[in-house]
Amino acid sequence: MWRDKDGVAILSWFSKDVEQVLNELQVNQRQGLTDAEAQSRLGTYGENKLKSKPKKSIVALFFSQLKDMLIYVLLGAAVITLLIGEYTDSVIILLVVILNAIIGVFQEFKAEKAIEALQKMTTPRALVRRDGDVVEIDSKDLVPGDIVVLDAGRYIPADLRLIESVNLQIEESALTGESVPSEKDASHVFEDPKTPLGDLANMAFMSTLVTYGRAEGVVVGTGMNTEIGKIAKGLDETQTEMTPLQKRLAELGRTLGYIAIGICALIFVVALIQKRDLFEMFLTAISLAVAAIPEGLPAIVAIVLALGVTRMSRINAIVKRLPAVETLGSVNIICSDKTGTLTQNKMTVLHLYTHREFFDVPDEGTATASKRTQEKLIQTFVLCTDATLVDGESTGDPTEIALLVLGEKYHMPKRELEAGHERVAERPFDSDRKLMSTLNKEGSRYRVHTKGAFDNILKIATYALVDGEKVPLSEQLKADYHRAAEEMSDQALRVLGAAYKDTDEIIEPEDMEKDLILLGLVGMIDPPRLEVKEAIRQAKLAGITPVMITGDHQHTAAAIAMQLGMATSLGQTISGSDIDAMPEEEFKQKIGNYRVFSRVSPEHKVKIVKAFQSHGNIVSMTGDGVNDAPSLKNADIGVAMGITGTDVSKGASDMILTDDNFTTIVSAIKEGRNIYNNIKKSVVFLLSCNLGEIVAILASVLFFWPMPLLPTQILWINLITDTFPAIALGVDPGDKDVMKKKPRDPKESFFAGGAALRAVIGGSLIGILTLVAFYFGLNEHGYQLWSGSIPEKVLTYAETMAFVVLAVSQLFYSLSMRSASHSIFRVGLFSNKYLIGAILLGIVLQFAVISVPFLAAAFHVQMLSLQDWVIVILFALIPLLVNELIKLGMRVRNKQ
Repeated sequence: MWRDKDGVAILSWFSKDVEQVLNELQVNQRQGLTDAEAQSRLGTYGENKLKSKPKKSIVALFFSQLKDMLIYVLLGAAVITLLIGEYTDSVIILLVVILNAIIGVFQEFKAEKAIEALQKMTTPRALVRRDGDVVEIDSKDLVPGDIVVLDAGRYIPADLRLIESVNLQIEESALTGESVPSEKDASHVFEDPKTPLGDLANMAFMSTLVTYGRAEGVVVGTGMNTEIGKIAKGLDETQTEMTPLQKRLAELGRTLGYIAIGICALIFVVALIQKRDLFEMFLTAISLAVAAIPEGLPAIVAIVLALGVTRMSRINAIVKRLPAVETLGSVNIICSDKTGTLTQNKMTVLHLYTHREFFDVPDEGTATASKRTQEKLIQTFVLCTDATLVDGESTGDPTEIALLVLGEKYHMPKRELEAGHERVAERPFDSDRKLMSTLNKEGSRYRVHTKGAFDNILKIATYALVDGEKVPLSEQLKADYHRAAEEMSDQALRVLGAAYKDTDEIIEPEDMEKDLILLGLVGMIDPPRLEVKEAIRQAKLAGITPVMITGDHQHTAAAIAMQLGMATSLGQTISGSDIDAMPEEEFKQKIGNYRVFSRVSPEHKVKIVKAFQSHGNIVSMTGDGVNDAPSLKNADIGVAMGITGTDVSKGASDMILTDDNFTTIVSAIKEGRNIYNNIKKSVVFLLSCNLGEIVAILASVLFFWPMPLLPTQILWINLITDTFPAIALGVDPGDKDVMKKKPRDPKESFFAGGAALRAVIGGSLIGILTLVAFYFGLNEHGYQLWSGSIPEKVLTYAETMAFVVLAVSQLFYSLSMRSASHSIFRVGLFSNKYLIGAILLGIVLQFAVISVPFLAAAFHVQMLSLQDWVIVILFALIPLLVNELIKLGMRVRNKQ
């Protein structure tokens, strides 16, 4: 159906023939729309995308931050203080709540924008004909009337009336629930307007998947005016799912919450026994609960993950699922495709081979085929392709593009050949057969052209063309071809074979690849990427084993692998047929011996992944084809190719490489490790700060000392000195040596490696030094912690010293949290500008609170003497210095 702007059905496209449809939409199939017309229609019909529920406004985001039990408690405290006339405390509590909500809004907004940016980068692409040329565009830019080119592995980008189809099958379970692919035929016309959706063989619908064959269709519905759009109305497809790390931290937060509530109850009971001011202790208990419960952890983890994956997108790795970031740090096996990932994906034909004759293909310029067999060989390779090459602009598979370039060098461009040899049928390439065949007109007869993996060509050929004569393909001839293929493979060349046969009539696709005449071979090279060798060296240093998986010949694959340092000998390679011949248990036992898997099918990939995983390995697997989806799903990290990958492989993956480069996988693992470490730094820092506050307050209550901190002061510290440094630690540049360490065990506790001990030591020190500063403030005026009737002015001075030490010690301590083992000078004192900014901001705000009269009065603090400033700064530096000394001791012990 095509609907108008109000969604009303105005045309039943399936009931009209192809010519009528094209006339109605005012488009020529061979030319497509002009760019100007496409832009005009885009203005009329809008972008081709499904609308979701309206996004939350800033105001709605703000109020959603207030939906928290602790916030309710704080608001209750603000009301109580207001009722008893403590207006300053009420204002401060409300300001803290508002500031906390603003920071939450900023975090959520930033995370949402980062995810939106990633979604834009993963917008599906569509092949369309515009101004006579086939170009690839974002599917959101499609308009009614666009001519869309379809092939196996692509999702249908809009509702289409098919205008041409060859062996087309589409999986439509997204719409019909039918899991078996539907056969499609563009020539059908359905007159019954009530024909069920699943029976419309001349239509293709948005979000369904081409599983076989190829076709062209004209867009008849976009966006919400599609069949899937009807289903999407009123639904919001976006789902927010917490990562395993966020879930663990939320659980930790709940546990700490229960502990904090217990401590608050204890404080209240002790206060009752000691006959303290119950209202003051009530406020203290509330503020302590807020300080003790790290309710900001999930939010900080979310923003660190979102910013981290945005940073990864800049290095060409788009992470689709946030849990993948955590898994990346544990990857110890990278299974990588060869073509395009380890190599440059710029195939060039170097040699032609017909029986016992090698021909060198010129690097530049043109040449003439010296023999008829050679001419037929090139002609078959050019006609048996789906790629295009016009005026240097190409689309399609790089291997096929290389064959078209070969044709142009020998004065046989595809356009000219097709003009006299029209394609009438075909059998598309299949990753199991590793073959492709076309049936083209040859005068009054027809000719089958077949190209593909040399081994598979030999299996289906029964004759060979020798000196222009058709002769039976004897074992001796096969041996000659095998020798030629191995000679090219040993030079790291990819070898393809070609064969043909003539027929008097159009034959079925299944009959094309029988009794063929072998023409010859081509040897083409896809040189290794220059940067990959260094990336492989880095991966090995990081405890990661790189493995090559390819459909290429064993010798070709081994030659490239040895050039790159992935393998050391031919003994480390195994072919798909050898895998099939080996019992599964034996294959699992021997999997660690292999670094190159050649001549493999997508089914082998799943077997390889499971074999590696059976030894407890965390496996990353690359893929680009439709049939790669199972192996991408089975791998711990599925990595799809952004350039050559099909929509199916991208849909099944956890990560997409926009440059199809192996080096990007290694860079992504490095980034993933650093993101996890940064989150760990933020969490340990927050817990240390919270513990310091608990130690100071709890000790004062238990020993019946005066309270060193007021509730409003605790809330201020919790907001300023916790949140900003924690976020800054989350975007730390990371450890330069992170790739010199082994992958992280996914079962490893979040507090492994002494993190819990560091949090306890750091937090205890901060708390004790806060009490020591409080004692110094009292002692300067002739009072002790146990003195009775301490004057208000003296108490305020001592509280100020404790207040400054607690805040500034946390700020300084954040510097030491940047590395668990290296000194702050080794990591670079100023290398994290955000952290330096957070510390300076915290110190400036802290100084403003005690020096600006109305702020000082509000927080019950006063200006300190120069001598006391020196004392509090020295105290504040101690946790930083102690942590640095502990790290020094660890380094010395490790060296010994």
